[in-house]
Amino acid sequence: MRAMSVLLVTAALVFAGTVFNAAPAYATDHTVKMGSDAGLLQFEPSTITIKSGDTVTWVNNKMAPHNVIFDAAGVPGGKDVADSLSQDQLTFSPGESYSSTFTEPGEYNYFCAPHRGAGMVGKIVVQ
Repeated sequence: MRAMSVLLVTAALVFAGTVFNAAPAYATDHTVKMGSDAGLLQFEPSTITIKSGDTVTWVNNKMAPHNVIFDAAGVPGGKDVADSLSQDQLTFSPGESYSSTFTEPGEYNYFCAPHRGAGMVGKIVVQ
């Protein structure tokens, strides 16, 4: 009987150690290039799917200047959310970056103001 008790206690401790020492979920930082490696006026990737709480960092890659403007009609929460996420200051040097964290699920459409007419648009899907 005592051997059975020791075995059950040991099994319970192993189980508890496995459950309570599991790695917690962490937010991820995703990178989007402003300008492709080939010098095209596009975001790379143009569409990205992330989880709520993740951050997106846009990094100036090529063909400056760039910025990130969210379309008020294309984000959950409308103009206030779009304004809070938008980075209207232009980047000129390679490596300059902006970051925004997304907590509300939905689709977020954005563009580069100087190159929107050239098709430099992107989308973030937050799950």
